[in-house]
Amino acid sequence: MTDVSARLDAWLDDARRRLRASTLGVMAEELGCVESVADGIALISGLRRVRLDELVRFEKGQMGFVLTLERDLVGCVLLDESEGIEAGHEVRGTGEIVRVPVGPELLGRVVDPLGRPLDGGAPIEAREHEAVDRPAPSIIDRDFVTEPVQTGLLVLDAMFALGRGQRELIIGDRAVGKTSIAVDCIINQRESDIVCVYVAVGQKSSTVSRVIQAIRTHGAFERCFFVCAAASAAPGLQWLGPFAGFTMAEYFRDRGQHALVVVDDMTKHAATHREIALLTRQPPGREAYPGDIFYVHARLLERAAKLGKRAGGGSLTALPIAELDAGNLSAYIPTNLISITDGQIVLDSRLFQEGHKPAVDMGTSVSRVGGKTQAPALREASETLRLDYAQFLELEVFTRFGGVTDRQVRGRLERGRRIREILSQPLHAPLRLADEVALVHGVQAGLLDGLPVEAVRSFRSQLPAWLDRLAGPSVADIQQHGRLTPVARAGLEKAVRALVAAIQPPGQTPPRMTKGSP
Repeated sequence: MTDVSARLDAWLDDARRRLRASTLGVMAEELGCVESVADGIALISGLRRVRLDELVRFEKGQMGFVLTLERDLVGCVLLDESEGIEAGHEVRGTGEIVRVPVGPELLGRVVDPLGRPLDGGAPIEAREHEAVDRPAPSIIDRDFVTEPVQTGLLVLDAMFALGRGQRELIIGDRAVGKTSIAVDCIINQRESDIVCVYVAVGQKSSTVSRVIQAIRTHGAFERCFFVCAAASAAPGLQWLGPFAGFTMAEYFRDRGQHALVVVDDMTKHAATHREIALLTRQPPGREAYPGDIFYVHARLLERAAKLGKRAGGGSLTALPIAELDAGNLSAYIPTNLISITDGQIVLDSRLFQEGHKPAVDMGTSVSRVGGKTQAPALREASETLRLDYAQFLELEVFTRFGGVTDRQVRGRLERGRRIREILSQPLHAPLRLADEVALVHGVQAGLLDGLPVEAVRSFRSQLPAWLDRLAGPSVADIQQHGRLTPVARAGLEKAVRALVAAIQPPGQTPPRMTKGSP
């Protein structure tokens, strides 16, 4: 009994001490009231001190963020389902802006734009949280884009090289392989030091599931994470998706590491922004998009950069995806994105239907960084590849109207058909740098001229194993240093010739064309 009395006296003494130390007074709390709610937007009155982008909490626990400020009303975008929110409900400001968890705890996880797990795993226990809307690195903190990002796709690495810190737009009609190119690029980073982030905006859950499964099967899933705002998610989450994905990736960039962000896709993000803007009574502009749509996408994509040594030397590479309507590159959103990014990979539906995959249009695709980021070995091997292929495409059109008797013309056509075959590539089968160099050098040096066109794909699939067996030191040298030395070139040629001899039918002698002939 004495112990109980002692504990009670100690508790009373502590309570009196805290009461004497407290300051009693009046505390005012600002309460808002929901005036109307529909389509993921709530109009609120009474919150006179609330700020733009501030988080607000509704009576039933749902969250939203402030998008517009008017004289008597606040436009709020819901981050949760609107069920249970009704006119007259109370709303409170939190004083906080939208923040998301960042750090290595996200690796190997599937989350929504607020960092909430969607994979059935435990909640993300990150030690740091960052704002979703952050300023882009200043010019003084940036460095030149010179380091390559090997995509594993020969048509891109040889002709439209991608660099660390670059923003390369992937654009084309619906269902022509845009997402497949981005996924193959992520898969190819399984041997690199790049952390990959896939951001799904307005995509079907089945599509996102296939992407996740492909990377889990073929890539380094433990160095990737996925930010998903599916088509069924609230419009606010779809709008926040790309910003949240960039913030999560910037954690690695700011610590001297390298990250790659795929946004699939920016067209749906623009449509969501237009929907929210119209519902919050913002004035429409061209094609009913608000006037700030260019600014929204520009301030997002400008966050991709290669930092200088003083800023840590990290990089953030962006691969935004956009969808065309019947191949119309001059539409409003495509032209905006093309002017913001450092180049575009344009996919052609006609090439896709003819079976040329990836269906990259050579004439309209471009990388404004170009050969500066290309591995020296591949740059040396593919020096005239794009010009040779472009000439072949023109020559092929003209020769459809009649037979070709000139031996040189027939040789160029045969060489061009083999170039087209090596540029075609199956899904989820990225190539090593040494494989790409061997393919390009082999076709440019005429080593494949004796191989039937229909056998080129078999040659490409068998080449890696033959290179490892007959030219192991050359492969290791190219993979490590990225340069094509005379010894490495001789090793590659030896393996290529051996494989051609093993595949080529006896007596097969198609027209040949010497290198440099007109």
